[in-house]
Amino acid sequence: MDQDGTQRADCRLRETTPARRMRELDRAEALRLVATVSLGRIVFTQHALPAVRPVNHLVEGGDIIIRIHDDGALASLVAPADVPGVVVAYEADVIDPDTHLGWSVVVTGYASPVADAGEVDRYAELLRPWMAQPMAGALRIRPDLVTGFSLEAEGTRPASPARGRS
Repeated sequence: MDQDGTQRADCRLRETTPARRMRELDRAEALRLVATVSLGRIVFTQHALPAVRPVNHLVEGGDIIIRIHDDGALASLVAPADVPGVVVAYEADVIDPDTHLGWSVVVTGYASPVADAGEVDRYAELLRPWMAQPMAGALRIRPDLVTGFSLEAEGTRPASPARGRS
């Protein structure tokens, strides 16, 4: 195969990709997986262009909660009063760099600042900062569209839900 991805007739492909399949995740499984990791990426509009920031998060009641700082770009995400929030996308994944197996989830929804001071204080305890910067508040992303997939080795079956013990 040459550099532009075409295979020459006189060359053999030396490596083969192991058999794998892509399985679509339902909403509940996708949000459950997002809750198992603490890192994701928020995609938002800044100066009329798409911007992406890595952030830590938690999932609570189906919503994704992230920290915001006074001088950070995310602090400017304020929607007009007559809309449910600012449209954002949020992506989290776990993909093994060697096997290329794992999962990826994208949540599209509305982000709005958390208004309740008690909730903000609680989130400040739960969301660990990456830098020594005080937390100005929290942003709640209410998922509207949740899509995801799992890359699995061929022949594996998804884990069945845990069953109650007698």
